[in-house]
Amino acid sequence: MPYTVIIGLQWGDEGKGKIVDAITPAFDWVVRFQGGANAGHTVLVNGKKHIFHLLPSGILREGVRCGIGAGVVVDPQVLQDEARAVEAEGISLRGRFFVDARAHLVLPHHRYEDHFEEEKGRGVGSTRRGIGPAYRDRSARMGIPLRTLFERPEKRDRLLERFFEWNEAILAARYGKPPIPREKVVEDLLRFRDWVAPYVADVAFLTQKAHEEGGQILLEGAQGAGLDLAFGTYPYVTSSHTIAGGATVGLGVAPRAITRVIGVMKAYTTRVGKGPFPTEVRDERAGLLRERGGEYGSTTGRPRRCGWLDLPMLRYMVRLNGATEIALTKLDVLAGMGEVPVGVAWKVGQERYEWPPLGMIPLEEVTVEYETWPVPEDLDRADRSPYVLRLEEALGVPVRWVSVGQAREALLERARG
Repeated sequence: MPYTVIIGLQWGDEGKGKIVDAITPAFDWVVRFQGGANAGHTVLVNGKKHIFHLLPSGILREGVRCGIGAGVVVDPQVLQDEARAVEAEGISLRGRFFVDARAHLVLPHHRYEDHFEEEKGRGVGSTRRGIGPAYRDRSARMGIPLRTLFERPEKRDRLLERFFEWNEAILAARYGKPPIPREKVVEDLLRFRDWVAPYVADVAFLTQKAHEEGGQILLEGAQGAGLDLAFGTYPYVTSSHTIAGGATVGLGVAPRAITRVIGVMKAYTTRVGKGPFPTEVRDERAGLLRERGGEYGSTTGRPRRCGWLDLPMLRYMVRLNGATEIALTKLDVLAGMGEVPVGVAWKVGQERYEWPPLGMIPLEEVTVEYETWPVPEDLDRADRSPYVLRLEEALGVPVRWVSVGQAREALLERARG
């Protein structure tokens, strides 16, 4: 059976966690393929909120196997905390959760560097979780893959020594900071090794084998396509590939095996941190959207910037990711507003764009052409509302799900085809 990829079509926080949780019963595996603990996926089950930064959102569905792919950077403490919280709910991870031995570790040096960079005002508004420096070290061949902890002691120590020298030099030269005590870092890593040992595997191999045996596999992305390292609003992006194509390298999947891409999007737009945002609202309506939608980061608690739907950006992202269907979330936030603005075109000088060449447009110079669209009053019939029908027509992709609330059951599924 083919693989299915689920990604965000905006700048993250689209509600992917809820959609993954809802559709997981149709899958045998759910696997994260990129990002790290800078992502926060929220799932509300029986009135209890679960926030996952590393564990796949499908972990709450017992009987489904879950994995963390090689493209993820793993914070040892965050992973342990999340796993223990899930097990405290009576959900077992043994035999159904695996983390790829090739996934790189986020260590204290990475978090400190991230914090110092943002503190000095030179950052891009990151979550200060050390994600960027960890990916930097991976690319520089100075990082620590999980498998390093299981090497022979002499080899392990040699690789850690190289890591320490590299990162201590960065902290000293750029920030004037003393070395982090190595003994404590090594002690914590060895304790983590003992805990994680039952879960370490070649996740790419396990999922490839499941695929060959007819299994259904869902590949879960973090953040949103607008934050992709190559195709997002650089430099205000994350440090990994958040687009559907990132699944091929983040897990190890042949491109031809991916035939279904679910794009998740809000009924409006939000963004966290710095970066261009053409449809951003800068009056009291931004506060209204923020409060009604609970638009505060699940990772940092920061208030999200809020704005209206941006069709040019969405058209670009639908095409870039090859989205085959859409999950529309938070339509309930707009309910009762009568009509709301929707950005239908961008203008730069004399040029008007409905399908923008995003890499060629100075987004800071964009002005937006708006239409007003009616929003539903009856949420029970929201999936048949003009807002949804006009969105389908504008993007040329069917809306398969419409979320009208936080709870697991507040999801309207529309017929395929």
